[in-house]
Amino acid sequence: MHWRVAFLVGVATLSAWGVLSAQRPFKEYEAIEYNDFPLPPDWKDIHEWTRARLRVPGINRGSRSIINWTMDYPRSDRHLLQGIRRLTRIDTRSVEQVVDLDGSEDVFNWPSMYAVEVGHWSVPDDQAAQLRDFLLRGGFLMVDDFHSTYEWQIFLAGIQKVFPDRDIVDIDNSDPVFHTIYDLDDRFQVPGAQYLYSGRTYEKDENGRPEHWRAIYDDKGRIMVAICHNMDLGDAWEWSDDPRYDEKFAGLAYRIGVNYWVYDLTH
Repeated sequence: MHWRVAFLVGVATLSAWGVLSAQRPFKEYEAIEYNDFPLPPDWKDIHEWTRARLRVPGINRGSRSIINWTMDYPRSDRHLLQGIRRLTRIDTRSVEQVVDLDGSEDVFNWPSMYAVEVGHWSVPDDQAAQLRDFLLRGGFLMVDDFHSTYEWQIFLAGIQKVFPDRDIVDIDNSDPVFHTIYDLDDRFQVPGAQYLYSGRTYEKDENGRPEHWRAIYDDKGRIMVAICHNMDLGDAWEWSDDPRYDEKFAGLAYRIGVNYWVYDLTH
């Protein structure tokens, strides 16, 4: 019997090693705003969870559009992860993970994903198919930092490749996503850093308001895609350590982040 136990333990060990080896290591990428943001001292430490940032192509072929996915990266990501550490008991890694829809299995190692500038994205058919598979398997995607009717239409063109037959709906105040940790019935528009000099909470034009909290649900009523339109939670996390940025906006952004990621882990 001893050889059988040893064999099963060996198989389990090899299986675990295979899963871990399939995860791509942490890597930093060229970004629009930051290229020398300091790494946290514990960035190499192994933890149970981190939030991934989805890398998708831009709609244009200009040098900036190619890296639109990096807006606020990595300062926003690392501020948010520190907030998750402080406000929850989730064993959180201090650095983000950049994820590609490249046909490999790596995306399935990172079930909580975040994407920005989706008002400028262009989703190839093969990436749309993999994103659909990821979400239907239980993955979660939060999209943020896009504004106005124009950018909504671009986002819509991409997400309808992913789910051509599923409706986008407003999230009801009673939905668990607004009550996992914090009760967030009273929400408001969270502005980007442009608020610091414009004093406006909205961007682009008058169609940049009001804020919209929307979602795409699966057949069991679970949110697969959480859509934050006409707001910029990423900027709120990014600038939360700047005294010029109003705490009420940063505070709501962190509470939304905590609720959304805890929702993903529990639904």
